[in-house]
Amino acid sequence: MRIAIIGGGPAGLYFAILMQRDHLGARITVVERNRPEDSFGFGVVFSDATLDAFAAADPPSYRAITDSFAYWDDVEIHARGAVHRIGGNGFCGSARTTLLRLLQDRARGLGVELRFGVEARPEDFPEADLVVAADGINSPIRHRFAADFRPETGLRPNRFAWMGSTRPFDAFTFFFKERPEGIFIAHCYQYAPGASTWVLETDPETFARAGLDSMDEAASARFLEGVFAEELQGHRLLTNRSHWRQFPQIRCGRWVRGNLVLLGDAKASAHFSIGSGTKLAMEDAIALHRAFRDGGGVAESLARFEAERREEVEKTQHAADVSLVWFEHVRRFWRMQPVRFAFGLMTRSKAITWDNLALRAPDFVAETQAAFAAEAGGDPAKPPMFQPLRLRGMELANRVVVSPMCMYSAEEGLPGDFHLMHYGARAAGGAGLIFTEMTCVSPTARITPGCAGLWNDAQEVAWARILRLVHAQGPVRMALQLGHAGRKGATRLMWEGMDRPLAEGAWPILSASPLPYYPDSQVPREMSRADMDAVIADFVAAARRGARAGFDMLELHCAHGYLLASFLSPLTNRRRDEYGGPVENRLRFPLELFRALREAWPADRPLSVRLSATDWADGGITDADTLAIARAFAAAGCDLIDVSTGQTVQDAAPVYGRMFQVPWSDMIRQEAGIATMCVGNITSADQVNTILAAGRADLVALARPHLTDPAFTLRAAAQCGVADIACPVQYGWGKDALLRNAAKEQEELRELRLKARPRRHAPLSPLPRAAE
Repeated sequence: MRIAIIGGGPAGLYFAILMQRDHLGARITVVERNRPEDSFGFGVVFSDATLDAFAAADPPSYRAITDSFAYWDDVEIHARGAVHRIGGNGFCGSARTTLLRLLQDRARGLGVELRFGVEARPEDFPEADLVVAADGINSPIRHRFAADFRPETGLRPNRFAWMGSTRPFDAFTFFFKERPEGIFIAHCYQYAPGASTWVLETDPETFARAGLDSMDEAASARFLEGVFAEELQGHRLLTNRSHWRQFPQIRCGRWVRGNLVLLGDAKASAHFSIGSGTKLAMEDAIALHRAFRDGGGVAESLARFEAERREEVEKTQHAADVSLVWFEHVRRFWRMQPVRFAFGLMTRSKAITWDNLALRAPDFVAETQAAFAAEAGGDPAKPPMFQPLRLRGMELANRVVVSPMCMYSAEEGLPGDFHLMHYGARAAGGAGLIFTEMTCVSPTARITPGCAGLWNDAQEVAWARILRLVHAQGPVRMALQLGHAGRKGATRLMWEGMDRPLAEGAWPILSASPLPYYPDSQVPREMSRADMDAVIADFVAAARRGARAGFDMLELHCAHGYLLASFLSPLTNRRRDEYGGPVENRLRFPLELFRALREAWPADRPLSVRLSATDWADGGITDADTLAIARAFAAAGCDLIDVSTGQTVQDAAPVYGRMFQVPWSDMIRQEAGIATMCVGNITSADQVNTILAAGRADLVALARPHLTDPAFTLRAAAQCGVADIACPVQYGWGKDALLRNAAKEQEELRELRLKARPRRHAPLSPLPRAAE
């Protein structure tokens, strides 16, 4: 087999090593445009988990790397005069030049041909069975064959530069420095004795105010020595092509073109804030080697590589993207308590959570818990999800919410025995707050014929019956969510075809503009002023009924493409009057309705608004729009924004994942200055505690987990050792057993997690602590 590898970085060299080792008769050539002694950058970093992968893939190169690295176990965060040191992380740092030299030596020893100072193209190797393009983040090969690889590229706004220093470190260290120009960030780690990497980062506004855009490499280093004079402890900043850049996000629709495959940064980039660039490149090499090891020809092996590797690459990229956004918006979190700021930094990419931090750094988590409890006025012995929250005159016993979930089981809007069972069961499960499904304000406001309503006396009586049962279960509170389906009305029950129009029995529908949801959906009538007045009257009447029935809280549904959302989004509002156009006009009618509700709803009871913070579609609502809308509702008396996303247009393309909607809750809470509730693929108590402790929401709503486990909160309380969770007296024996068993189960789980952790790769002589 003949293999040509264009690019002599870690990805290309490591793949050459693995293939030559297992195919001794292969002819493998690595061609690199730079000289072997050329040095760009400073250090690279690997986690314990990555080192495990190296140990399994090629023990000799693993031993060579680990014999010449600097190891540390801690992350240290310096911000606003506080220092937090979090252990149990496990990283090693190595000089980039050292890593390349070790890989070059291993490759030569196996018989790989290395050529340096040579520019190469795929056609220079006409006899090659396989051509690997490992030619870096600015890959000419990717650019040349863009039609085949379909790259998507973009530059992030923050500016960064790689520098170095002789200052020693014994932890991966973050420095945050506030100056008149703004906030400067340094990501620092030692990679060799007397050698450390400093990645300097700041937002574009701070970059411009500091004048860094007009400084050369040496001048910017001297400026940053002034910024971080205390942190450098008398050491200088060193430069090596340390130019200020913007991080390029790179994704490719395909990685393979015939016998040509992209590898490493050429095919996908991952932000430096999770130390993933070189890791991703070398793990690519392992995956490509495995694809050939598993048999078949070149085409089959390349197809296997792309199919099996893509998910892991995209997961790493997603984690890196979430991480980089945190650093882009560090100003949002700057005034948080330092320990919660540090917790947010540690958990920014979702890879680290409350539970695994408690395992590796229990003192840090205890400090975070105490700080959260002090802000909430609660018990420092309890984790965040079991701290109280007060909204106007309503106090919640904990932060867990049963999300609004349409049941499509009412008859002519009347909730029946199913609803009594459904809400009663969840009220007994320990959650602090339960939402009704979207409850419609008139027969023509319904989504489907099975939607619940609150427009007549019988419905008011039925809801009052449900509320009596709910309130009898303990301190649980219940919120009424009122909505109008708008252009998504007169559709089938969910299990018969969600959002599809009724075949018969449809009623006339309204919207901001006469745009059908699907091409074959009913065309809604564009609302007139008279229609608006009638809808406001329906909402006010329903709110008054809800207050009489005994609801503790009211929510106005302005999300998911329903009537009020259709005004807010430019995709569904094409009006040319004062209710269309800029966001302040699109907001006008929903705000009129909200003000009418606030006047009708009791002043001591909270009123929230559910928003779709993004439409997941080009031309849709922007972050600036969402913040303007949230601020307007807050000024009008809104107490909480319930943050959801999407469902505005049928061709939306949401990016799903764990806690995928939380970033918008975080944005609204920090920048609009209003309490938020988040929802969206949140499934565990661990995630709930992580979100709350990091300040990304004030309440956490769970939908599907509560469908299959009404006692989700009760079970979570037992796991967290919270014994005073409310429980119906009839179920007391079960609660006692749950608490007893949970302690044992948690200890067993802790032992399993400890066993499952990557093994520690620390050298026998640990890195000495840096001078205090």
